Amino acid sequence: MPNPLTITLTDEQRCELENARDHHRKPHIGERAAAILKIANGASGLQVALNGLLKRREPDTVYSWFHRYAAEGLAG
Repeated sequence: MPNPLTITLTDEQRCELENARDHHRKPHIGERAAAILKIANGASGLQVALNGLLKRREPDTVYSWFHRYAAEGLAG
């Protein structure tokens, strides 16, 4: 069984993601930030993909967003 996605965000990272979720000029960046925040708050990637966003996404899409953020931060 694969390991669940987990991430511990610093206060600065959380603030940056919340700001991007609420105010970024590119809606897809806001959606990705929302997904990362939900995972950081304990939701699984599968839950986020299927029920946690305005539009249903493929789980692999959410997983790739997560791994890209973990490796490169919001710029990724």
